Amino acid sequence: MRFLIDAQLPVRLVDVFRGAGHSAVHVADVGLLLATDAEIRRYAERKGMIVVTKDEDFAVARQLAGKGPAVLWIRLGNTTNRALVARLEPLLAQILSALEDGETVVEIR
Repeated sequence: MRFLIDAQLPVRLVDVFRGAGHSAVHVADVGLLLATDAEIRRYAERKGMIVVTKDEDFAVARQLAGKGPAVLWIRLGNTTNRALVARLEPLLAQILSALEDGETVVEIR
């Protein structure tokens, strides 16, 4: 799988997904740090990527449109990068399984 990490999430998440054997880049790595949500969605769709974000707009847009890139929606409040990674890592197998099964929006709380 290929993941595109949104701007409000730490670059460290790239390592989490790569460590699990997947491709991942942060929006800053591909010149999209200041891009609009629509630009990020189009990029992810063109590249066959899953958007990893804290932004509800991506999840809503995917659900309403019925098409576009899948979204991993991280719904953790204001937290440290370390706590975010600590919460995500044990759930990674479940997340990947849900996405492989065709889920288009996966929420992490």
